[in-house]
Order: sequence, then C-alpha cells, then structure tokens
Amino acid sequence: MPEGAVDVGEVLQFVKWELIPFALLVLVGAFVFQQISRRLLNDLGERFTEWRLSLKKVSAIGRLVVVLLGLGIAIASVLDLRSEALFALLGTIGIAVGFAFKDLLASLMAGVLLLVDEPFQVGDRVSFKGYYGEIQSIGFRSVRLVTLDDNLVTIPNSAFLTEAVASANAGALDCMVVVPVCIAPTDDFVLARRLIAEAGATSRYVFLQKPLVTTLRDEFIGRHYVTVIDLKAYVFDARYEKAFVSDVTERVKLALRSHGFITPDINRSEILASSERALPAD
Repeated sequence: MPEGAVDVGEVLQFVKWELIPFALLVLVGAFVFQQISRRLLNDLGERFTEWRLSLKKVSAIGRLVVVLLGLGIAIASVLDLRSEALFALLGTIGIAVGFAFKDLLASLMAGVLLLVDEPFQVGDRVSFKGYYGEIQSIGFRSVRLVTLDDNLVTIPNSAFLTEAVASANAGALDCMVVVPVCIAPTDDFVLARRLIAEAGATSRYVFLQKPLVTTLRDEFIGRHYVTVIDLKAYVFDARYEKAFVSDVTERVKLALRSHGFITPDINRSEILASSERALPAD
C-alpha cells in the first residue's frame, strides 16, 4: 500500500453499523433545525427592524454551531472512539483529507474568523473589489453579497483575509449616504447649500438623530470647473440608501430649478468619483 494511503478495512472495523440510522437522523435533524431557525430569525428581523442585524448575526453563528455540533454527534455515535488505534488512524485520515480539501478547509476557517473577528456582519453594506451591497449570508465556503442592482455576488471567505473591505454601517442599522450636487461657480452657493440641506432634512428616509452636514469645494470634473456641494446625511435603515439618494436628488433638482440654477452637464460617475476622493479630507 502506498505511503500515506488509508486502509478502508481498518476504518470499517471501528464503525458501529447499527447506529448509522441514528447518525443520519442527527444530520438531517441538524440541517432541518438550522433551516427553520434561519427562516424564523429572518422573519423576526423583517418584522422587528431595529433587531434585524442582531438577529441575522445570531442566525449566522447559530448555523455554524448547529452544523458542527450535528457532525460531531454523528461521528462520535458511529465510530468507536475508545480505541487508541482509531485515533492514530483518524490522524492519518485527517492529514489526507487536509491535503485533498485544503482550499475548502481554508475557506471554512476563514468563515469562522469572519464570524469571530467581525470586519462586517450579515446585513452590513460593504464595498469589496468594486462590488457594493448588503451582506446576505456568511457561509462555510463563501460570503454572499447582494448589490443595489439586485445582483448576487458570491465571494470566497478566504478572499477577505488578504483584501481590504469597507463597511458603511459597521453593524448599525443606519448608515451615512453622500449625495453630491454640482452648480456653476458663479451661482449663489449659499442659497444652493441651504436648499440642499433642506432637501435632505425633509426626506422621509433621513435619520435626524445623527448630524446632517453639507461641504463645499471647487474643482475640475472632466472638462468643467464647478462648485460641488456634498450632502452627508444618515438614513435610518441602510436598505433605504438608494431611495434616499433618489428622493433627495429629485427635491434638489426641483428646488434649484425653481431658483434659476442651471446644473452643469457632467457625467454622474465623474461626480461620484470626485466625491469619493474628497471624503477623507472632510
């Protein structure tokens, strides 16, 4: 037999065949329990919004605990763990499995680290490698992120251990949203700033228990020299980020138009990129 190979006959002699139905029942029960509890906690989170992120966190950790506990009970019930020969054999099997499934095991350990270290949580708004959206789940192999355009992005857990990730709300229900508005440098920026602040403060999505501020700067965006006014406000629920931007944009356009402002013809992506460059300095 090749060195490092596992003799199947040696493994089978430690198996308690009469307890295999029980082990299968435990595995099925663990799977059903974690599915039911996940749906129950998610439903409760949707009903009691202020507890949604906490319940999603409990669901993610509970899923891991239930599955690992089920596997442990099933293996302990089927194998005769009293034999020293079995422990030596299991060590050999463990090494073989480790080499065969090293990438899967790396993702599994990374998933555990993500749940313990908490660089982000289920329900957070996260930016990672050009993707931005809500963390839907943290699984054994991967993290699922739903973008604002409702695309599901699956990212291996191990990728988060070596790359920078930004969380917009860091476990809180509310999060900051930046809405950039451009006006001509010769326009009345004082009036524009007041109109933009009023538009943000009167939105039904704004969270007024945290500061609402506007910042002002002049710069070139593309071929245009403009004055950029950034509205920085919090929404009471991160899920309403896009709705808040749309609501404020509509209010601002109507208010500026009624006062004779002419919005410069600039690509929106250029405006957003300009705002992101300016954020660290504010």
